[in-house]
Formats: sequence, structure tokens, C-alpha cells
Amino acid sequence: MIGIADVTLRRGDRALFEHLDLTIHAGQRVGLVGRNGVGKSTLFELLRGRLIPSQGDVHVPPRWVIGYMQQESSPSMQSALEWTKAGDDRVVRIERAIARAESNDDVDAQARLHGQFEDADGYTLETRAAAILSGLGFDNSEFGKPQQDFSGGWRIRLNLARTLMTPADLLLLDEPTNHLDLDALLWLESWLKRFAGTLVVIAHDRDFLDACTDHTALLENGRATMYRGNYSAFERARAENLARQSAMYRAQQREAKHIQSFIDRFRAKSSKAKQVQSRIKALERLKVSAPAHTDSPYRFDFPNPERTSRFLLDVEHGAFGYEANRVLEEVRFALIPGNRIGILGHNGAGKSTFMKTLAGELEPLGGTFKFGMHANVGYFAQHQLELLDGSSTPLEAITDIDAAAREQAMRDHLGGWGFPGSMVGQRITTLSGGEKARLVLALLAWRRPSILLLDEPTNHLDLEMRHALSVALQDYSGAMVLVSHDREFMARTIEDYFLADRGRLLPFDGDLDAYVLELKQSRSNAPTESITPSRKDRRRASADARRRTQTLRNAAQRAEARVNELSRELALLHHRLGEPDTYAEQGAAELEALLERQGKLRRELAHAEQHWLEQQERLERYEANDQSSSP
Repeated sequence: MIGIADVTLRRGDRALFEHLDLTIHAGQRVGLVGRNGVGKSTLFELLRGRLIPSQGDVHVPPRWVIGYMQQESSPSMQSALEWTKAGDDRVVRIERAIARAESNDDVDAQARLHGQFEDADGYTLETRAAAILSGLGFDNSEFGKPQQDFSGGWRIRLNLARTLMTPADLLLLDEPTNHLDLDALLWLESWLKRFAGTLVVIAHDRDFLDACTDHTALLENGRATMYRGNYSAFERARAENLARQSAMYRAQQREAKHIQSFIDRFRAKSSKAKQVQSRIKALERLKVSAPAHTDSPYRFDFPNPERTSRFLLDVEHGAFGYEANRVLEEVRFALIPGNRIGILGHNGAGKSTFMKTLAGELEPLGGTFKFGMHANVGYFAQHQLELLDGSSTPLEAITDIDAAAREQAMRDHLGGWGFPGSMVGQRITTLSGGEKARLVLALLAWRRPSILLLDEPTNHLDLEMRHALSVALQDYSGAMVLVSHDREFMARTIEDYFLADRGRLLPFDGDLDAYVLELKQSRSNAPTESITPSRKDRRRASADARRRTQTLRNAAQRAEARVNELSRELALLHHRLGEPDTYAEQGAAELEALLERQGKLRRELAHAEQHWLEQQERLERYEANDQSSSP
């Protein structure tokens, strides 16, 4: 059991935690939620023993192995596969010990260590690592690629893969979904459902939390409150609590009215029969959960474009990619005001390439691209966070866009996006990842685009901000194209879907639930080659088995030789003590020494015979298991 009792932790003059109490029982699966900056990651540092509270106690069972996902890692020449395998440090330690025993010709140690290696599933190490890498979207051809050659997002995936290899009693995952596509996200959900230990996860993806957790811990105002159930259950309970507070009532009513107008807009489109029912269900969930967000610090609308065209974009025979590498071909795609299109597809299918080309960051490789007269494109992608001028401030950044605007209007706009008061004058370099993402979105909204391209906009955003953004986008009258692994966010904002697959981008005949079901079915029907040992793995395992058999046989032979050696020495001593001359020629002290030696040899022989029997049994048992597992 994990126990946090009366913990106070200060950051400067501010108490991050004050009299914090939290109990997590073994086997529980806890979603740790709360706004950015409340101390979720800091709580992980307390559990790992990296921080010591100024008051109170943090207890984690001392024998528990903790698996923790690093957000950053130093560049390494290790291959992706070796980097992942290193997560099972128990097997790695045993492998090193075996190598030392072999160099020292310590046969007994080799036999013992090979037994530990087998008990630790050492022979499946490479197969397990390969299965995790495949599940997280790595191609087999990338397994040998050095870790340092991957981009930042893919290196974070490698950190996740390494963490999942850890034989953990307690698994701490901090934002594991940020750099995953939907396919990898569904695989991770499936993996975590099979995880037998205790799980604590920080995530801002509602569907992911619903699938993987059975308790929710809310960090708020320096305290923690544990709720039974997944995130949806927590949200309902919190909504009921807040609804009882009369000060929230009018805010709840405004929120409900806003959501209902979006539901009505969907219902009016009878031509979208397949999408309508799914959208209504998602929006009804939003309506139920809305009161839980009425105390959100975010209050903004996504401004509509000042001017728009009858048509905004028309692509015919479009080709997308990099130089000679065409990712998508023969694409037909059109946008008119009011379109809400989600782009689906596995990682590498061309979703981001498509978005970058529409945004003008990549040149099209072919086809015709016609933009309407008032097709003003607004584009959000994660790399734009790094393009912000760190020496500037949010107020200066928005002034650079529109120097003629009133300062108070700019302050009000930024305040709605979570930059109140003096925060508008804070240097951008000091902002967190979530704050930078909010700023990029705020700057984008200020431009009032008629085409809104959003590529993974919810990464780094907390649940409150995701909710506020989805509500604000409901009244946006321009055209929107979205790539996101956040299913709830997509369900709330998207009407139609296109699927990028096998070099084509085509309309998807179904809703998001249908696509998720299709992914799950394709995974369950897929051949198991990715988790079946390769020919190289089988040869290696066979060689390891032969080597271990020989090691065990050598150990048994050495034990038998020691028994024979002691038996001969004891027989000679017994014969000598049976001779009458021995007693006539030896003094009392010498006779006593001979008798002591006889007793010692008998004890050593008994121990050697027991050791010999154990080695023989181990050898026979291993040979029997090896034969039974052979094809």
C-alpha cells in the first residue's frame, strides 16, 4: 500500500501541497488529474523518493520495483531494440553476472545464474521488446536504428517502451499519450489493461483514463481527493457536487445552452445519418459533464472569420510528400465554410504531411490547389511551440500580429486563454509546455482564420482546457480540419472523416466509433509474426539452451568429481585409523587431529553428495523441459 500522510511541500513561498493525504492500495489503477501546475508530476517525484517533503511521510513498500517514464533522455548510440530491452534491468543484471561467471570459469555460478535468467523470462527478452516497439508504432526496420537518430517525439515513445519493459510493481506514467497516434494509443490501453501491478497515470485524454483506471485522484488547492471509478465517474460525481453550489447555477445553464445549440445543429443534418447518432451521444456526455467544468479558469470564444468565401479550398489529383517520396497521391479534397473534417490513419500514413502542405509549409508534389478569395489559413502544430520568441511576452506576441488593436482587448483575449493579469508580461521562455500551447492557440484565434488546421492541438493541454476549446469550436463558422488522438475531443468537434491509408486519402464511411472498432478488429485478426520469435531469436535461444545444458552437465560432473575425491581421502583415512601401528606410532595430539580430520571429511562428503544430487536433478529437469518444448 502507498501512503501519503500530512505532507506539506513548498516551492519558494508557495505551498504546493499542504497537509496532503492520499492512500493507494496495491493493484489499484489511479488516474491523477488536476489543472496544470497543481503538482501532479511533483507527486511522482515524491513517490520515487526524489523529493523529501518539509512535513509528513511518504511510504512506498521498499521491495516494490518502480517503473517511471522519463520525458527526456540523453542521446544514445544504443539501437531502439537494445534501448528498450534495457528497461528489464533484472535480466540485464543477470546477463552481466553470467558474463563475469563465464570469464572466471565459475561453473556453479553459471548454473545458478542461468536458472535465475530463465525465471526472469530472459529468453523472451528480445521478443517482448520487439512486441512493445511494434505496438507503439515502430517498424521492424527501425529496431536497429540508434536511439539518438529518432526525433524528440519518437524518443519519448522509446522511453515509454523502455518503461513498459520494466517488471514493475508500481508503474508511474506521466503523459504517456502525448506523442502517440490513435492506433498506438489503443495498443497501450490494451497493454495496461493486462498490467498486474499498481498504476498511477497522469493523462489529459478522457477516453484513455476511462479505459485504464478504476480510481481518480484529484489534486486541487494543495490537497488530494480520491474518487472511486474512472474519469467519467469522477466527472459525474464532481458535477453533482458543484451543481449543489448555487453560485455555479447560471454558469451551468449557459454551458448547457451552448452545448444544446450544437446538438441541434447536428440533428438538422439528416443527410449525415451515420454520424448524427454518434455525435449526439458524445455531446450528451459533454452536456452531462459540463457542470464539472463550470469553475474552469478558461473563458473564451473562437472568433469567426471576418470574411469568407463560398468555397475555401479545392484539391484535384493532389500529391503530397517530400521531394521524390510521395506519401499521398490522387487526393480529391474540398472545403467550404462550416466543414468539420477529421483526418484518420496510422502513424506515417501522411496525416501531418497533408496538413503541412495545406498550411503552405510544404510544396505540393502534383495536382491543382485552388484557394478561395478569403481563404485565410490558420495552422497549429506542435513544432510551433519551439518557434515562439522566448524573450518576448504573450502581450508582445499578440501586439506583433495586430499593433493597431486596443491593449485592453488583447489583454481580455489572453485572459480568457489562461493568461490573466501580470502573466501577459511574463517571458515566454518561462512558460510550461501547456502554457505555450495555449498561447499559440490564442494567437491563432486572434487572426480569425477561415480555414483552421489543427494537428494534435490537445497535446500538453489539461482536461479543463480541452473541454473549453471543444466548446469554443462549436460556434466556429469557418472550415476546420483536425488530426488528433483524443477521441472525445474529435467526437465533440468533427462531423466527417477522411482516412489516410496506403497512399490515398478517401472519405471514411462511418464515425469515430466505427474506426476504432475497425482498428481493434484488424489487430485481433493480424498475424502474430511481430510477437513470434524470429529465426534469429530461435537460433539464439537454441544456442543458449545448448550452452546452459553443457553448463549444468559440467557443474554436475564437477560435483561428482568432488564427491569421489572426498570419498577416496576419507577411505584412506579410515584405513589408516584401522591400523594398530597408527596408535603405537602417533601421539595423543596427532591422533586427535586425525579424528578431527575424519569428522570434517564426513561432513564435507555429506554436503558434496547433497550438492551433486541437486545438480543432477537440475540437469535432468532442464533436459526434460527442453525436450518437451522442442517441435
